[in-house]
Amino acid sequence: MKLRLLSLYPDQMNIYADRGNMLFLQHRCEWRGIDFEVTRCGPGDRFDPGAFDLLYMGGGQDRDQKAVARDLLETKQESMRKAKETGAAILAVCGGYQLLGHSYELEGERIEGLGLVDLKTVREPGPRLIGPVSIEVDLENEKRVLAGFENHGGRTRLGASAPLGRVLHGHGNNGEDGFEGVREDNLIGTYLHGPLLPKNAWLADHLISTGLEHHHGERPELEPLEDSLEQAAHEAALAAARAG
Repeated sequence: MKLRLLSLYPDQMNIYADRGNMLFLQHRCEWRGIDFEVTRCGPGDRFDPGAFDLLYMGGGQDRDQKAVARDLLETKQESMRKAKETGAAILAVCGGYQLLGHSYELEGERIEGLGLVDLKTVREPGPRLIGPVSIEVDLENEKRVLAGFENHGGRTRLGASAPLGRVLHGHGNNGEDGFEGVREDNLIGTYLHGPLLPKNAWLADHLISTGLEHHHGERPELEPLEDSLEQAAHEAALAAARAG
């Protein structure tokens, strides 16, 4: 088996150590004997949406996010849409998550997003939403808890798209409605980073399974791994969220 990952803007959108998410996916594939291939896709690059099983984009500073937003619309919007429609897994974190929606408004400027999901983000007056966070999610008909860290000035509000989960501790999308992230088909957007996947190994496996199903046409049953360190990382992140 083989998993083909497309890393979107790895140099511009990586301010929260979120590159660790890709390394974690790579290790969990290699430990199971699954081939793992990473392709970098930066400004000006176009890509074939049928050539990748998992697309990943992290977060960036406002300046980089503005430049990335323009490039996404100019060179990648249609490919991103086709990848979503054909069942590829998509994970976008923080700034990448904001760019999945219709727009991001800050300091009187409107940044156009991809419009892959129904949400808008606005930089409103008030403090940044910072701190440990945990959310309850329902993936594959099983309720689980994700734990991580959030640090965002934008307030995201969903339209018709469903949230990734319900906030247990922390702020979530906007600190008001009790929701965090977005989930639609095989697309996941979230503010949880730091990075996210090493603290939530089961989500990494969900993405791997989804990507392999996209590539090979059937969903494999992944070999269990010895996850004592990963479980300890999850419990530490969850304890921080409860205490925060």
